[in-house]
Amino acid sequence: RCQRWVENCRRADLEDKTPDQLNKHYRLCAKHFETSMICRSSPYRTVLRDNAVPTIFDLTSHLNNPHSRHRKRIKELSEDEIRTLKQQKIDEAFEREQATQESNENNEQNTVSEEGGEEQEEEAVPLTLEERENKDYLKSLFEILILMGKQNIPLDGHNVDELPEGIFTSDNFQALLEYRINGGDEVLRKRFEMTAVNLEYCSKTQQKQMLEICENCVREETLREVRDSHFFSIVTDEVVDIAGEEHLPVLVRFVDDCHNLREEFIGFLPYEADPEILAVKFHATITEKWGLNMEYCRGQAYIVSSGFASKMKVVATRLLEKYPQAVYTLCSSCALNVWLAKSVPVVGVSIALGTIEDVCCLFNQSPQLLVELDNTISALFQDNEEKGNELKKICRSQWTGRHDTFEVLVDLLQALVLCLDAVSSDSSVRWNNFIVGRAFVLSSALTDFDFIVTVVIMKNVLSFTRAFGKNLQGQTSDVFFAAGSLTAVLHSLNEVIENIEVYHEFWFEEATNLATKLDVQIKLPGKFRRTQQENFDPDMTSENYYKEILSIPTVEHIIQELKDIFSEQHLKALKCLSLVPSVMGQLKFNTSEEHHADMFRNDLPNPDTLSAELHCWRIKWKHRGKDIELPATIYEALHLPDIKFFPNVYALLKVLCLLPVMKVENEKYGIGRKRLKAYLKNTLTEQRSSNLALLNINFDIKHDLDLMVDTYIKLYP
Repeated sequence: RCQRWVENCRRADLEDKTPDQLNKHYRLCAKHFETSMICRSSPYRTVLRDNAVPTIFDLTSHLNNPHSRHRKRIKELSEDEIRTLKQQKIDEAFEREQATQESNENNEQNTVSEEGGEEQEEEAVPLTLEERENKDYLKSLFEILILMGKQNIPLDGHNVDELPEGIFTSDNFQALLEYRINGGDEVLRKRFEMTAVNLEYCSKTQQKQMLEICENCVREETLREVRDSHFFSIVTDEVVDIAGEEHLPVLVRFVDDCHNLREEFIGFLPYEADPEILAVKFHATITEKWGLNMEYCRGQAYIVSSGFASKMKVVATRLLEKYPQAVYTLCSSCALNVWLAKSVPVVGVSIALGTIEDVCCLFNQSPQLLVELDNTISALFQDNEEKGNELKKICRSQWTGRHDTFEVLVDLLQALVLCLDAVSSDSSVRWNNFIVGRAFVLSSALTDFDFIVTVVIMKNVLSFTRAFGKNLQGQTSDVFFAAGSLTAVLHSLNEVIENIEVYHEFWFEEATNLATKLDVQIKLPGKFRRTQQENFDPDMTSENYYKEILSIPTVEHIIQELKDIFSEQHLKALKCLSLVPSVMGQLKFNTSEEHHADMFRNDLPNPDTLSAELHCWRIKWKHRGKDIELPATIYEALHLPDIKFFPNVYALLKVLCLLPVMKVENEKYGIGRKRLKAYLKNTLTEQRSSNLALLNINFDIKHDLDLMVDTYIKLYP
């Protein structure tokens, strides 16, 4: 775009400059841009639109000015050239809106004709009374939609099946519209005063079109900040159900103008069963629809439900092939052991994880059940009250997301089974039918030998990665030293796989002892017996079966996953955390970040001075005053008053904190994920809307109603 500006300005003296040089060292006055190219969506700043090019030039006044001899030389444009430039600008102004519109497969509206683009030039022409009234009317509709989104009010009202035949009732959108008319909105009253009572004021198609524009305009506010900061990372959360269709929530990490690491929700992506198609659509949405340049992506992470891990890994691989610097990492909001367990390609593990979630959900729904469980734990742990109290405390938390989830479950299993059995066999009216039914089903699932042996083996295998994973979610220094301990973790797991016969024997013995305590029969799974009726090997024992089907595949998979997620690039990046002064201090200021910072060399403003700057950075902290504490996090380092005197260090710290494995230090800037969870928890599946969800989750983002109205008029004239 900078080169386009040089061509339009007719600055021959700048034609040999690179776009980077032009962007860094040259500026153009705002008076050379038409008003349609300037975005004033925020009262705090004025910015150019992404496709802005200068078209307004006075190319003759300097000829009559005797003092302008030494001004920069400009080349005069002919009328045809000026007309061509203006037409290019008009065509480009529609490009983004039309691309968004065409990407929506359900949109049957025609795109704006080429001739319609010429009307863009006439923005300065005063609006007619009819046009002004139409704009005011559309603005009222947008205000209602934004209110509904922010307050999480679904568009639909009563279900048709709930109403007697012949009775008409407004949906929520129309009800609010009528309320606004009754409240004195003259624009709406004039529009609808002669309309039949049972007629829809705004069709579902129009509502959908307007909602898409609301969503795009609100999203664009965040994306503009992301583009301003250049570098970002992409994170997805677990697949969710939006009105009967699976969607992938997408969040973006970036460092804003105030040096704060933020994680913001930017939308849902329809989920595809085919991983290759999903990878293509994922890339197309981020780059084409949302306009982010993946060349600036420095990290990617995917929190997945059981069964989806392998598909998202394909997406990560395809993005890495195109953008090697988009490092594939773990996400800081997910415990390593939970992530590893969800990725294990063994059906029994997925079933066990689902059962654990169901048990936790049932007890969290009923305070009475938790009291009953407390009593059961107290009775079982009379000889060890401290352990019993610890387990009671854990039961009142989201323990399914802990690093030691399987250890907690093994400790709690007997108490859970006894409690659920007591509830399901209680003949009094103390428990409702739903709880009694769920208690019976879950008790049966927990006392299945296949479940017991699965959780015991997972507990033992994941014990090798527990401390490592816990450190990854700790302080910055913990993350740095964890990167150095990966080799030891892999060494231990390789030793396990080499001696799997011995290890599995101990694990299986622990599982059989637990099964005996719960009076569970030790046997091969019935499903396996049924499928192997003709070819069943009578010498096949339960111990050998679970070794081949569970222990070996699980250990091998975890070794491979650790190698994939902690690639050489990822480990190099984590080694750069020695830039943080507290880590530097623990290493006695004997660090060598420049060896690991090569991968970010192109991201630095002055790479040639990196070595000297790092030396100054170390000296600054080594010889600090006695009363000065060493900053312990990247967040603290980025907010140092003199950080801008170290431009390369500043750039490195910004890129490092974008890695999804690094936690968002200030909780108020990581609120996007919490709001997403709250929306999903508080909204019925059939009432969820991807458009309204974005408005609800980003309710505090400023929006420009005039921009929404103008965009709507352009797209749907």
